[in-house]
Amino acid sequence: MPSTAPLEAHNDSGLPAGDFARIQEVFTEHLAASAGGMSFCVYREGAPVLRLHGGTTVRPGGDPGQGLAGPRPWTGQTRAVLFSGTKGLVATLAAILAGRGELDVRAPVAAYWPEFAAAGKEHVPVSALLGHTVGLVYVDPEPEGGDAFYDNRLNASILAAQRPLWEPGSKVAYHAHTYGYLMAELLLRVTGKDVGTLLQEELSEPLGLDIHLGLPPELDGEVATIFRAGDYAISTFLTDPERRRIVERMYGNTLTGTKDTFNSVGMRRAQMASGGAIATAESMAALYSQLVAPGQRIVSPDALADARATWSEGVDAVNDRPLRFGLGFELADPIGTYGPVAPAFGHSGAGGGLHGAWPDKNVGFSFLTNEMLAEDKDRRVKDLLKVLAQVL
Repeated sequence: MPSTAPLEAHNDSGLPAGDFARIQEVFTEHLAASAGGMSFCVYREGAPVLRLHGGTTVRPGGDPGQGLAGPRPWTGQTRAVLFSGTKGLVATLAAILAGRGELDVRAPVAAYWPEFAAAGKEHVPVSALLGHTVGLVYVDPEPEGGDAFYDNRLNASILAAQRPLWEPGSKVAYHAHTYGYLMAELLLRVTGKDVGTLLQEELSEPLGLDIHLGLPPELDGEVATIFRAGDYAISTFLTDPERRRIVERMYGNTLTGTKDTFNSVGMRRAQMASGGAIATAESMAALYSQLVAPGQRIVSPDALADARATWSEGVDAVNDRPLRFGLGFELADPIGTYGPVAPAFGHSGAGGGLHGAWPDKNVGFSFLTNEMLAEDKDRRVKDLLKVLAQVL
């Protein structure tokens, strides 16, 4: 059932009325076909350029997740799970530490995390974790216990002892969950702080952002309930049955199973650095806009340039999807993930979310939704970015 909730539309920077109307029209068309809610926000230097919000926090006839927002209009204050948009936040933290000289991305992981040297990984550089080339795409053996999925340290300890599927650096493949376990442990070894605390201290609190990794219980009431479209699917570029089994092992039941992982209390409290952050679209757009603002001081210019450079690219060795990565950031790729503008960087999330920046246009943007669509059928953010590129 399409959404009938009211639309919030803010032309904050005074775009010409016709240009703003074009973007609003695209947003409204997609919203009319949606059963949930969505936001599209564009910021420049931390200030809003345009903001569009609409739809509902719970699909019609559906129930909210435990403790989450009841059915209500989707607004600028609505929070939602970022899925892998979280990885861009972790990449930003790594760049901050690199700029301070606390983390050397060219040094071996084992220099910070000695146990990682096991199984021939003693020379694997930090950049291989950030660039998805380390070859540890799933945890083997998978830990037992209902809450083991949320245990960063337990999963990291298994990965540290594990032998990669290929020579690290020789192939690129998206490390859907293991990126989070690996980076959470590495950042802990470097700073002595868990990744959620780092996020609050380095980004959310100093910049005044509504972004959380390990959401406090008192904030649950503004979080939308995630749901999948009836034909939702993952790894839509992949046809090989053998590698499809690897994908199933990588993701488990988190995206396609019957267990409601991403609406669970356990996920909200855990610090899942692969996909568990919760935020508003306004805060995500504001963050990326500040990263590309002239004279920004969040990350040292040299470290940010390093993080935005190409460190790995090619066809995903598991998923057959074209990839291009910096140091944890996705970069503009051959399939137009970041629209018709390059350079671009940020990170997408399962189901259609996208958060990033166009440095040469000096803007950050965020598309956030609670209705998960398959990548091969989802035109929402691509259509919005196409028009945005024409009017900016």
